Amino acid sequence: MGTVKAVAIIAGVDDVSGALQFFQDSTGFTHIKGRITGLSPGLHGFHIHALGDTTNGCNSTGPHFNPMKKDHGAPFDSERHAGDLGNIIAGPDGVAEVSIKDSQIPLSGQHSILGRAVVVHADPDDLGKGGHELSKTTGNAGARVGCGLSETACW
Repeated sequence: MGTVKAVAIIAGVDDVSGALQFFQDSTGFTHIKGRITGLSPGLHGFHIHALGDTTNGCNSTGPHFNPMKKDHGAPFDSERHAGDLGNIIAGPDGVAEVSIKDSQIPLSGQHSILGRAVVVHADPDDLGKGGHELSKTTGNAGARVGCGLSETACW
């Protein structure tokens, strides 16, 4: 199989914006690289959501992508949503350099993430371990401050 590629242009509230590139390598891992600007400094939950619907901004993207019906978790946990990608870190300038490699977010096949939303949250993802009532569903990551659709790319 050749390399499958995708892009997502991130837009959101308070000047949150960015661009992400995705590529799936021959071993099945998908790599996400790019940058997001306009964030508050610190950790921000970062997920693939189930829907590619942005008619109501990031609020219409649905829950986390979870084809295996698991509880929320960290990217390195066996019990996690496929779309659980942990946190990205924005520096003091509000810029997050994104570099993620994951095996549960393919760009092809039955559980492809193409056409689904990538969402950046206002708060840190507690990785399902925070003890909050939302920990096992959303990681208690707060409001959706930026999102974009993963779409096939040619570059």
